[in-house]
Amino acid sequence: MSISKEIQAFLLNNSIDRFLRYVKIWTVSDEISKTFPSTKNQFELGKLLAEELKSLNLEDVVHDKFGFVYAFLPSSKGFEKVQTIGLIAHLDTSPAVNGKDVKPVIHKNYDGGDIKFAQNTDLTLTTVDSPQLKEYIGLDIVTSQGDTLLGADNKAGIAEIITACATWQKFPELKHGPIVICFTPDEEIGRGTTKINMKKLPEVCYTMDGSEMGQLEIECFDAWGVIIKFKGLNVHPGYAKGLMINAIHIASRFLSDLPEAESPEKTEDREGFYHLSTLKGNEEEASATLIVRDFELENNKKRMEYLKSLKSKYEALYPGLKIELAFKHQYENMFTY
Repeated sequence: MSISKEIQAFLLNNSIDRFLRYVKIWTVSDEISKTFPSTKNQFELGKLLAEELKSLNLEDVVHDKFGFVYAFLPSSKGFEKVQTIGLIAHLDTSPAVNGKDVKPVIHKNYDGGDIKFAQNTDLTLTTVDSPQLKEYIGLDIVTSQGDTLLGADNKAGIAEIITACATWQKFPELKHGPIVICFTPDEEIGRGTTKINMKKLPEVCYTMDGSEMGQLEIECFDAWGVIIKFKGLNVHPGYAKGLMINAIHIASRFLSDLPEAESPEKTEDREGFYHLSTLKGNEEEASATLIVRDFELENNKKRMEYLKSLKSKYEALYPGLKIELAFKHQYENMFTY
């Protein structure tokens, strides 16, 4: 069926209004935290969303102690036997970039030119760097002011889902089957399903966290997090020969042994990679964090073994050096299921 201009206008206005509200709520996740969710503001956003779902007359709305939000939208009359589907989005935003005090900016009727940022004059978004911008000429584009993350990942997904619920309520002529809603915390740090209640989800679910319109993804990375700690020995540089074990120097050598061809900037499609995200330390101690990605678990297992071989290599090269490796399996390729 075709969608009327009235419905189109409602979808546009409702989704952007919700999105602009949601991105202003700081919901960064915290990998160091041991709580669920890892940050308080995720719980507060979940509480707000649960209330909004209730106001839209969804049933069985639950906001559990782990921060998950579940709700059920009954089917349109006559569509009760249609297969139930789930719509999922996550509450948290990436801890990699500041996401506090987001001030969204709407660039009306984008003309294809460079996008400037008021709070970061050195930052410019161009069609050279982001060719996909050409697909949105004539449309409105939302960015941050340039000094924070925007948080479209995944506040856009949340706004889309709740707008869909509001639209089905306002325009009952849009028929649908039974739908389960689920908002999850801590996806950005690999804990998005740690405390999920699978009994509340149907067999078929769609996560509203993709990229281009019309794209449907049926698998994801097999994902690992790696922490490497180097423990050396600091000695006064004037007397260091044969004694100093420079942890930060050895860490840089260790990391340079990772295959350059297996880095994000050198890979594409189904190729896996190592990605160094942090390196810090001094002569006595150093640490590095990496993420390891591939679509095949076996390939990642080989990468873990390679890291173990580097540990043995460098401990043999530098007697007295101690290297600790910690591996965490963050999530599996959903295609496995």
